[in-house]
Amino acid sequence: MSTNSRQAVAVFGATGHTARFVVAELLRRGIVPIAIARDLAALTAATFPGHEARGHETQGREILRRKASIDDMESLDHALDGAQAVINCAGPFLETADAVAAAALRAGIHYLDVTAEQPSVRATLDKYDIPAREASIAVVPAMGFYGGFADLLVTAALGDWDHADTIGIMIGLDSWHPTRGTRITGERNTAPRMVVAEGQLAPVQLPPSEKNWEFGDSLGRQAMVEVPFSEIILIARHVKTAELHTHLNRIALGDVRDPTTPAPKAADATGRSPQRFVVDAVVTNDGNTRRITARGRDIYAFSAPLVCEVTARLLDGRFSSVGAQPPGAIFDAQEVLSALTPDHLSFEITSA
Repeated sequence: MSTNSRQAVAVFGATGHTARFVVAELLRRGIVPIAIARDLAALTAATFPGHEARGHETQGREILRRKASIDDMESLDHALDGAQAVINCAGPFLETADAVAAAALRAGIHYLDVTAEQPSVRATLDKYDIPAREASIAVVPAMGFYGGFADLLVTAALGDWDHADTIGIMIGLDSWHPTRGTRITGERNTAPRMVVAEGQLAPVQLPPSEKNWEFGDSLGRQAMVEVPFSEIILIARHVKTAELHTHLNRIALGDVRDPTTPAPKAADATGRSPQRFVVDAVVTNDGNTRRITARGRDIYAFSAPLVCEVTARLLDGRFSSVGAQPPGAIFDAQEVLSALTPDHLSFEITSA
C-alpha cells in the first residue's frame, strides 16, 4: 500500500507499552501507522492491542515497520519518509525528544510526544518554537495523560476567563501499575519538580504539601501529595495564574514507588488494564470557582486516543497556530475532550 493516498503517522518507539496502543488507535482511525523501533526483530514480532497481527497486516490494514534509532540520523530520516506527523513514545524523553523533534523539523512534519518529564517539555518548547514556526509545523510535547490532558482540562474550565488566581489539579488513581518505561524514566529524571508560586515557576516546596480531596463515588476521599508533572510547564506557557499545583493520591504514589508492583495487565480484548482514574481541575478567578471532573480507564491506554485525536486535528488543519505549543493554546480544548466521549472519557464542568 502506498501512503500517498492515505494519511500516515510515524510512531517512534513502537514496541513500547503506550506506543502499541497508539498504533492500534491510528489503525482504528484509518491512518497508516509507520511503526519505528531500533530492534527490528521485536518490531516484526510486535502485536497491537485489540488487533490480530498478520505479518505487516493488521485486520487487513497495513502497518509499515521500519528500523531506526536516535544514534543514526539517516535511519531516522528514512523512517519518517511518507509521514505527515510523528508521535514519539520512546522515553526517557530527555534522551529522545531532541533527536526525534529535529528529524520532524527536517522532514517538515508535526511532532508530538507523551512525556511526563518537565525538563524535556521545557527544552522542546524553548528550542523548537521559532524553528517550527519557520517550518509551518506544530510541535506539541507531553500530549499524554500526564501533561496535555490536564492542560486541556484547565483550558476548558477557564472558558472565557483570560487568567486564573489559582489552579489546582487533583489526580486520583485506584492503582498505578507502572510500565518498565515509567520506572526507567523515574530513575533518570532527577531534576527538581516545578510549580507556579506567586506567579513564577519555582521548585516544589519540600516536604511536598499534603491534603485530602473528595473525588466522589468512584474514589471517594483520598489523601493527596503534591507531585507536579509536565502539565505545569504546559499550562504556565499560556495561562496567567498566581498559583498552579498538582496533587496525586497516596495510593498511586505508593504503588509506583514500590519496586514489587507489577506492570499493567490487560483485562479485556482492547488490552486496557482495569485501572480507573479521576482528574479534578479547579480554577478560581476573583472569588469565582470552576471545576472540571474527568473520569476514564487506564492512563497508558487513554494516552493513545488522546494523542491521536490531537494528531488528527493537526493533519486536518484544525488548530490555530504553528510553533512549539501547549495543546490548550492551539486547539479548542472542550472540542478535543468531547471527541473522546463516551468511549474513552466522561467529564463535566461546574461553577460555584
